[in-house]
Amino acid sequence: MSKVAVYPGSFDPFTRGHMNIIDRGIKVFDKVIVAVAHNKSKNTIFTLEERVQILQTLFEGRKDVEVDSFEGLLVDYVVKRGTNVVLRGMRTVSDFEYELQMALANKTLNNEVETVFMVTDSEFSHISSSVIKEVVSLNGSASHMVPDIVESKLRDKLLNS
Repeated sequence: MSKVAVYPGSFDPFTRGHMNIIDRGIKVFDKVIVAVAHNKSKNTIFTLEERVQILQTLFEGRKDVEVDSFEGLLVDYVVKRGTNVVLRGMRTVSDFEYELQMALANKTLNNEVETVFMVTDSEFSHISSSVIKEVVSLNGSASHMVPDIVESKLRDKLLNS
């Protein structure tokens, strides 16, 4: 039986830090499902459909990574996908505090779901969506923070609208 992890997030925008977690997660799991969250309370730059399409393009041809989207409780989605593992990346101590709260809440909702934390490589620890959005909106280069397709689509959204 293969071991599958769900890597959830808004991915708005998808960063090289996210890619780092996925690439390293594949060394631990047979497959990683990148689950794009539909969160009505977040004001996103990209629509859910755009985020999914970007990720499908990035992972095209990779059998070890699947892109999907979900709405509702993460634990319900994880069970629906036939696994019990949530993969989460952390950059900072504040990430740990938030992720710990979420993992404990998920554990309360479903005791069978386990959360695996992976610390992002240090070269990506400074990357955040707000920094990326500011850099691009000021016409700076974010190529060291996001894949090329993401930077191109961000420029279209932030500079050409």
